Amino acid sequence: MAKFSEQHPLLFGILLIILAVALFTGAMAFFRGLGNKNSTLTGDKIGLCKIEGMITDAREVVEFLQELRTDESVKGVLLRIDSPGGSVAPSQELYQAVQELAKVKPVVVSMGTVAASGGYYAAAPATLIVANPGSITGSIGVRAEYVNIQGLLDKLGLKSDLLVTGKLKGAGSPTQPLTKEQRAYLMALIFDLHQQFVTDIATARGMDEAAVAKLADGRAMTGRQALELKLVDKLGGQEMAMATLRDMVKAEANIPVLEGPEKKLPLLPRLLGATLSAALQALGEDAARARQADGLTLQYRQ
Repeated sequence: MAKFSEQHPLLFGILLIILAVALFTGAMAFFRGLGNKNSTLTGDKIGLCKIEGMITDAREVVEFLQELRTDESVKGVLLRIDSPGGSVAPSQELYQAVQELAKVKPVVVSMGTVAASGGYYAAAPATLIVANPGSITGSIGVRAEYVNIQGLLDKLGLKSDLLVTGKLKGAGSPTQPLTKEQRAYLMALIFDLHQQFVTDIATARGMDEAAVAKLADGRAMTGRQALELKLVDKLGGQEMAMATLRDMVKAEANIPVLEGPEKKLPLLPRLLGATLSAALQALGEDAARARQADGLTLQYRQ
């Protein structure tokens, strides 16, 4: 019988490439583990937790905050936020995690470009909030929207039949207009979520709930405006926020910093590594150039 490599030379070559990349990736992961600055930290330290981008899943950040809370060598935590907000429930999970952390050790927030809506929600229970004068924050409120395509379906001669078990179950369907009852029902949901937001901010900041409600009309504000409205405590950047935290915990300037949460790569890059990913990207670019040559260009647009 002929050898497998002779019968299937292309498949055999691909398998060899995958094996080589897997070995290379494993070796790199091993050496990364040896060189991980967090793994070598001993003695007292300060935690640095980052909340970045849209808030859609809080699990990794919450787990890291729990780790910082239970680690007795961590004397305080700098929470760096650069997020425009996101989903309600994950924002509430972050709020709760920061609240629990602040009960046992100082938490200082450093606001980056934006820490608004859910980003501000997460910041509120901290011991101290520091914002740049030009940071965009606030935006206390809840929004929901849906696209109704009924008019488009009518023009195309299409009809959608919606089968539901109750008159409110179909509220928000893109193929059906909202009834007055459905609109009132959805608005009640939104206002309840809004009230939760207001109550939590008032509790965390020690403010009168009525005063927070006046600010909770969805307005965004600069860090300087937020300071005047008592939504933040100080103006300054990350360096100043870190110095303030060190003073609070009476730490030296060279105290080690435990940073996280670590970014977890998707399964395919973890298994195949950057080399194969780059090869796949190159193939995609070649295909895109071929499509352009044929007069067809596909784009992903934000």
